[in-house]
Amino acid sequence: MRVDRCDFSGFKVYPGRGRTYVRGDSKTFRFVTAKAESLFLQRKNPRKIAWTQVYRRMHKKGITEEVAKKRSRKNVKVQRGVVGADLASILAKRTAKPEVRAAARAAAITKAKTQKKEKEATKASRPQGASAPKISKQAAKGGKGGR
Repeated sequence: MRVDRCDFSGFKVYPGRGRTYVRGDSKTFRFVTAKAESLFLQRKNPRKIAWTQVYRRMHKKGITEEVAKKRSRKNVKVQRGVVGADLASILAKRTAKPEVRAAARAAAITKAKTQKKEKEATKASRPQGASAPKISKQAAKGGKGGR
């Protein structure tokens, strides 16, 4: 016994049941009912019609026995180093006492201040009038306007 599938709904079409539709290009379609044939000829999409097998498969209907308990993944916290510092130095800074931190911060501030003073001193020692003569943009490009 040959059992076909309905080309619209996906139901089984047993011998002696259903309708066969032959299109102009000789392609045949089997339908379980006139309703399925009518909807097919109206060019309805079986994925949007709730009673078809395609719709039920797309929307996960009626697959209750296969559903197993979903496993949930637990987030695992991992500590990693950052670009500027490795993990050991980060942990050492975190566990350091507040007094040690304050002392290191004060030392860094004084170091930065001394560097800034040195930079300003070198700026002041340079003569200001010894800079290059000013040239306009046009003159730099090769046009008029130069001195």
